[in-house]
Amino acid sequence: MKLELAEDIQQKFPGLIVDSFQLKGLNIKSVSAELEKFKEKVAEEIKSDYTIKTVKDAPIIRLYRDFYWRAGIDPTKTRPASEALIRRVLKERPLPRINTLVDTYNLASMKTNMALAAFDAGAIAGNLEMRMAEPGEKFLGIGMQKPLTLTGKEPVITDEEKTTAVYPYRDSDETKVTLETKDTIILVCGVPGITPAMIEKTAALTSEYITRFCGGEKQKSAA
Repeated sequence: MKLELAEDIQQKFPGLIVDSFQLKGLNIKSVSAELEKFKEKVAEEIKSDYTIKTVKDAPIIRLYRDFYWRAGIDPTKTRPASEALIRRVLKERPLPRINTLVDTYNLASMKTNMALAAFDAGAIAGNLEMRMAEPGEKFLGIGMQKPLTLTGKEPVITDEEKTTAVYPYRDSDETKVTLETKDTIILVCGVPGITPAMIEKTAALTSEYITRFCGGEKQKSAA
């Protein structure tokens, strides 16, 4: 599986980096007592690192906020994923409980401030590409009751048959990770200003967390 950036993306967002890797042989559960305890540990670390007033100005979160504005998304209404999760912790609200893989990569997102995406590898047709959306293009994201009509300002991820994500904040319902998923594709979603070292660090931590709680083996995706 390859992930390529279309020319329109490279021109509009120079310096944008996206990395991907695959995890195979996963054992995803609805809940794990060990993971719930780990969530509490991470939450305490987050509380010591941020306040509600300072979180939006964390350097990496600021880069994502700037990217959202350029992509036609208001980050004060649709917050970058890591910021939204951190805010939940700071407000003493429970973190989402989806399944052990999604819950685990949410922790990695909070710790690194980076955006992540996960697709069921069995639902992906061929290679992936990031391109700009076509005006009027339809997209049904996870949890949406009806498709979203895209304006053409949004970067999207597609496989050879369909749109799999609006980058970097909403994944497709058709390719979501479920309890039946055995192999997954993880995207580390950079934005301009994010360095290769940040991407590499995030990929390593995400892989470490997921294999700890879901098993599996990491395989590097083709560039």
